[in-house]
Amino acid sequence: MAANTRDIRRRIKSVKNTAQITKAMQMVAASKMRKAQLAAIASRPYAQELSRLLLPFSNAVNEDENLVHPLMSVKPEGKDLVLLISTDKGLCGALNTNILKEVSRFAPETTEFVCVGKKGVQFLARAKRTVLADFHLKDNFPFLEAKEVAKFCIERFAQGDIKRIVVLYTHYVNTLVQAPSERVVVPVQSFDVGHANLGHDNEKSDTEVKGEVPEYILEPNARDFLGSLLPHFVCYKIFHLILEARASEHSSRMVAMKNATDNAKQIIKDLTLEYNKIRQASITTEILEIASAQMILS
Repeated sequence: MAANTRDIRRRIKSVKNTAQITKAMQMVAASKMRKAQLAAIASRPYAQELSRLLLPFSNAVNEDENLVHPLMSVKPEGKDLVLLISTDKGLCGALNTNILKEVSRFAPETTEFVCVGKKGVQFLARAKRTVLADFHLKDNFPFLEAKEVAKFCIERFAQGDIKRIVVLYTHYVNTLVQAPSERVVVPVQSFDVGHANLGHDNEKSDTEVKGEVPEYILEPNARDFLGSLLPHFVCYKIFHLILEARASEHSSRMVAMKNATDNAKQIIKDLTLEYNKIRQASITTEILEIASAQMILS
């Protein structure tokens, strides 16, 4: 009996230590989630102005074939270059599992991958997929590193055998919901950068914010203007999707750690109840033995 209570006490202590760790990780993830949300919100005004600046060319390109930039040309054949945005660390629920399931929709012989995050690299290595490059996903992922990712993808696209660049990422819906999503960034079909739905109902969409589009006088010409701005547009679009993925990661980790903490508390409660039952049974047995001995002696 003593051995059983000793084992239960040891298990209770172990689970309490685990609960303290998961609680601390939950608080850290909550703090990082808020920072990631603020970063995505802070990128909205620039994204809207960039969309507003490029919108006049959406009609002009259709009317004038000379304005068609290589990043806007649609290729009938070629491979897909998939930019897979996962996480560097685990303990974030089913977030990585859900986004990695989307990889199976791309045929191995016609797909090449560029990874942001260690988990994606490890999965693709096990699946024996072609990985051209991988980048680490830091807590404060700077725009300059997103620019390096975009530059690598654009240079690969410019070689001619890639027909489109697809980003696989986790779209942030709210704290409890993160949806695996796919977005084609090249060829450029729309000048909407897009944004994360961060729970602000009063936020207007890019199309609503644009309003009346002004007419620009460009020097030296529209083609050179597109040649300078379109690569930056693609870069910023990738950066924006990485911000969404970061917010999704921290939200998923916070929820996962909260669930782990709640489960640990329930296990402690069950073990404490079992410990008290065993202890009560032991005390009752001792009382009966003393009472029986007293009756015999009397």
